Amino acid sequence: MVNDKLEALVADHLDRVFPAMTLMVIQAGEVKIHRAWGFVDPETRRIPVTLETLFDLASVTKLFTVSTFLSLVSAGKPHLDDPLVSVIPEFGVINPRPIDGGQDPHTRVKFPIPEDKKGKTVDPTQVTFRHLLTHTSGLAPWRDVYNSAGLPPQPPDRSMLIPRETRWANALHALYRYPFVGFPGEKVRYSDLGLMLLGEAVSRLHTNSSGKIDEAIRELVTQPLGLASVIFNPLRNGIPREQVAPTEYDLTWRKRRCWGEVHDENACGVGGIAGHAGLFASVEDVAQFGQAWLSLDPRLQIEKSLMQEAITEQIETDGERRGLGWILKARENSSMGGKFALSSYGHTGFTGTSLFIEPERELVVATLTNRVYPGRQVEGITEFRQKLHDIIAEAADS
Repeated sequence: MVNDKLEALVADHLDRVFPAMTLMVIQAGEVKIHRAWGFVDPETRRIPVTLETLFDLASVTKLFTVSTFLSLVSAGKPHLDDPLVSVIPEFGVINPRPIDGGQDPHTRVKFPIPEDKKGKTVDPTQVTFRHLLTHTSGLAPWRDVYNSAGLPPQPPDRSMLIPRETRWANALHALYRYPFVGFPGEKVRYSDLGLMLLGEAVSRLHTNSSGKIDEAIRELVTQPLGLASVIFNPLRNGIPREQVAPTEYDLTWRKRRCWGEVHDENACGVGGIAGHAGLFASVEDVAQFGQAWLSLDPRLQIEKSLMQEAITEQIETDGERRGLGWILKARENSSMGGKFALSSYGHTGFTGTSLFIEPERELVVATLTNRVYPGRQVEGITEFRQKLHDIIAEAADS
């Protein structure tokens, strides 16, 4: 399946859009591509990327949180339409909550309140788990939670001055008080806050996790599937820095390059472990996770009917189609390209990662890059993803 088109595409984007990349393609259960390109240290070029290099998954982390939650649903602990307050009652203490315009994740500027929302309020007890999974909770897409969590953390090769538990408690205090930006069930508004709260629900529901989302994910997803590389806080857990692809130089908050610590400020601010971001992994383990979903793998302990529901359209807003935690292929201008079937599903990560599954061709495509290395404003990752998946679909048909 490796062909000249693929090599030319990667060569055109390597060092321009991202300095490091790994790719794994599985078709019908057989590995067709397993490749690595670039350097962990693009300036000195002494550390080549390998198949074992760990990448910051960013929002692909959400899929692991969702899978953990759905396994708990299958075990009968919560139901999809249960209110969030049935597990996290603190979320409903301030009731009603006002509506504001939200906050830009890049400039941190607060948006004005839309005219049709001025003076309106939301009852937080109406937010259900289904709302969180479909990004229809009415919660803001983003807030600067990290500023509420505590001072900028120490570099990952030093001891934490503020324990993760303290940072997370501070973050939750803020999450329970933020205004909404819309009404539950109204429309899709992709929200990191919703998955942070889902992670907290998972940690409370999974009695063996001692209140830790990382332990719940490990026990219910990564260990059963044998995904040994999937980890939060790799440097703090003994992974050599040279085995981790670095991301952006944070000029404003941490004032250092993110290398061995999560790029996402909110995940980093709460101690590197959250439901929306924070996981690192090798490309093989991301692909094998996707294969487990494609094959409805019983090791996930999610009822097959619930797995099917998760990858079935629950809502569409302005062309954005959502399952339960999964992004479904858009009808137009999809990151999955133009040749993947409409039944395809997956997720992207802000750092340049993605996992896409195309059931009709039995394809699983895991692509890990660190496209934020030169700065988060660098463009080209969407075009790269589209061309990559079109090439892979063509090769699968040949």
